[in-house]
Parts: sequence; C-alpha cells; structure tokens
Amino acid sequence: MTGYKYSRQRECIKACLQARHDHPTAEDIYRDVREQLPSISLGTIYRNLAQLTENGEIRKITVGDGVDHYDGRTDQHYHFVCRSCHKVLDLKMSFDMAIDESAAEELGALVEGHMTFFYGLCGNCNSKEELA
Repeated sequence: MTGYKYSRQRECIKACLQARHDHPTAEDIYRDVREQLPSISLGTIYRNLAQLTENGEIRKITVGDGVDHYDGRTDQHYHFVCRSCHKVLDLKMSFDMAIDESAAEELGALVEGHMTFFYGLCGNCNSKEELA
C-alpha cells in the first residue's frame, strides 16, 4: 500500500470487497466486516473505502440508484445494472480501447479511460416480469 501505514481494518475491508463480485454498498461491507471485526464502526468503513478508492486499490461506482457501490476489480471492464433489483454485475465482454482512441481524436485530448454501464433487467428479474 502506498502513502499510509498498515491497518488490519483496511486490509479486512479490502479482502471482503475483493472476495465479492456483487458491487456492495458501504453498509453491505460493514455487515460483512463486523463478523470479523465486531467493534468496527460504519465511519471507519467509509474512511477506509475513501482511502482505498483514492489510492486506486478499489473503485467506487455510482449507477444512478442513489447509493455508491464498490468494486474490488480495478481493471477496465463493463457493468450491467438491473433497474428492478439494482444488482450491479460485471460483464465478461472484452473492453473496447478503440473508444478511448476515438474520443481522444475527437477531443484532441488525452483520454485515460472510460466507464460504461448497461441497464435493463437481470435474468432473474426478467423471468419474474415474463411470468407476471
């Protein structure tokens, strides 16, 4: 880790997040981490998530549901957001770097990356809607 000293709490938060693939909220992480560190506070969770995000060790993503989600994957990848259950899922499709190049050419700028979200109904919610 760069720029700060070791913290058992931070490592536990990071490990929890990297073990999950459902893009949890701070409150979700808090519930999980409390199983290992019962005395940890929600404020400590938020502070450490901010620090991990600032250092590029995790990503904070906002998908339009009014709450921040966190992603243990820092590589470039796409997300799908279910408009019904609000799950945020990783897509395994290949990441298109040509989009960055195209935007850079159009803008005459240095484009360092992009983030794309796909929205709709996940398989589970779509099945429920078809049955209704």
